[in-house]
Amino acid sequence: MSLHYKFLSSKDMKQIDALKESYGGAKEVSRTIDLMRTYETRKKIANEKGFGRMLEEAEQYAKRFPKVEDFIKKEKVECTKPGVATTQVSGFQGAPITLHCMKRVADDGTTLVPKEFISVMALTEDYVLNGELLTTLAMSENIMKADKFCNTNLVGTPLTKNAYERLEKVTGEKFDTSEPASGMRALVLKNMGTAYGNLGGVEVANNNHLVYLDGITRAAVNTGSNFFLNPSWSTIVAACYYARDIKNVMFKISMLLSTQNAIQFRMLLNIMKEYIRDDGTTPIYEVNLGNGQSPEMFIQCSEDLKASGIPGVSLAAHLRINPDLGLANFDWTKNAHKVLASGTNVTIKYESDGTSRPMDTMAAYFLPKEERLAAATQIGDVIYYKCVRCSNDAKEIMKLGHKATFAGISYR
Repeated sequence: MSLHYKFLSSKDMKQIDALKESYGGAKEVSRTIDLMRTYETRKKIANEKGFGRMLEEAEQYAKRFPKVEDFIKKEKVECTKPGVATTQVSGFQGAPITLHCMKRVADDGTTLVPKEFISVMALTEDYVLNGELLTTLAMSENIMKADKFCNTNLVGTPLTKNAYERLEKVTGEKFDTSEPASGMRALVLKNMGTAYGNLGGVEVANNNHLVYLDGITRAAVNTGSNFFLNPSWSTIVAACYYARDIKNVMFKISMLLSTQNAIQFRMLLNIMKEYIRDDGTTPIYEVNLGNGQSPEMFIQCSEDLKASGIPGVSLAAHLRINPDLGLANFDWTKNAHKVLASGTNVTIKYESDGTSRPMDTMAAYFLPKEERLAAATQIGDVIYYKCVRCSNDAKEIMKLGHKATFAGISYR
């Protein structure tokens, strides 16, 4: 059965193809990402950019991290039941913050590092090119061996005039922008949302999906970042088409997309299927199902995913959320236990540790650079306590007989 109306027009596809070719094409983008993901490359560039000492400190902290095997031996747990929990924590907002979290983990001697990291921070050209993002990725992916580090490209992020002029020349599109500062341009935001627009999809108007794709590619080829948050229907369609031949670029679907039930989830499955890769996989690595879902609905979505035949997609649920992200005192822990008890896998995600701490808010994700760096210790504490909550909950899950997975640094 074919679609009544195609998601992308021939013009849309030509623009997306032209954008990819402007970076050298799929093979060159993929090759550059692989090169930029090696620790040797990242460490060399970090040294050149002034972040070498941070990586040296991170290497020393990592030597003192506790191990999963020691917990299993001490508690005599046997993880033999079906249903696996993948651990995930959000809020890794740059290099100093990540480094402080590493220090806290090294000092406490009990916290296991989550397998997947999320950063909800604007991919400004400064952050992407000045070495901080690359250093954060080196700490996370190379030293701590996180399996995934998800960056967020917000379409309202101010960029240089040259960046916009290049994008308009390549695609033939014109974007409605203002000049927030000399030499800068930013999309004019007309709807309610964050300061940077598209968290929730509210500012992917007209053809702003091209700004999204350009932003992720800039980050990918300059830092090796290869996993990106995607919160809007149009950018998901564009991303699936764009990365159908770039095998090392993946996307996480935000819970803000509103996949709150199986009907909406099946809409997403149709998008995946429409732009499936030649090997039967999709660029979508993970779907964060909405906070309103019951455990029964989560299990139904998992069953629908299996029935689709699309491999390699994981489903995530928030276990704790920021106080300004939804219901006060939100706690999905018992629901996660029900999901696991059914034999269904679940990624357990932590936007919060469940307490009301300063900087444990969505607003902290959008601090100006100077304020963010000044508050690095405080924000680092916030993600450390998220890691503690995640680690403790995952240990309880293991005691229930289910396997929980962590970053590579947490294993011998």
